[in-house]
Amino acid sequence: MGDFAKDINSKFENNRIKAMLNILYTANYITSYQNDFFKTYGLSPQQYNILRILRGAKEPIKVQTIKERMVERAPNLTRLTDKLCDKKLINRIAFPEDRRVVLIEITKSGLDLLDKIKPNNPSHNLIDKLTEEEAGRLSDLLDKMR
Repeated sequence: MGDFAKDINSKFENNRIKAMLNILYTANYITSYQNDFFKTYGLSPQQYNILRILRGAKEPIKVQTIKERMVERAPNLTRLTDKLCDKKLINRIAFPEDRRVVLIEITKSGLDLLDKIKPNNPSHNLIDKLTEEEAGRLSDLLDKMR
């Protein structure tokens, strides 16, 4: 790992094509890395993201709010929250003003699990290879691309 062109044994028409393919290749690498890591905690990266959102909210929030804040949009949010409920990591709360609305809150078990994961999170291991300045430039470039 380290030189994209060598990793896939390829040459590129120009740097823009190389950059685009490198982004896709790297995204796939990160996804695989995270899937393997979170599996040891019985979670998917999307479930982890939901738990982090709920911890940051500090109060029960609507499912729609979770959907809006997710890094990776999940069309199967109901299934993801069902699994987290089954594991007792979140609770569903009926919304008094509207029966169709459900609030979600993180449980003590969910918070404890996040505390266990935090020091070992693979995202930190990958990004630690960049300096603070490089990470800022990369983020700015990705923002510019979108």
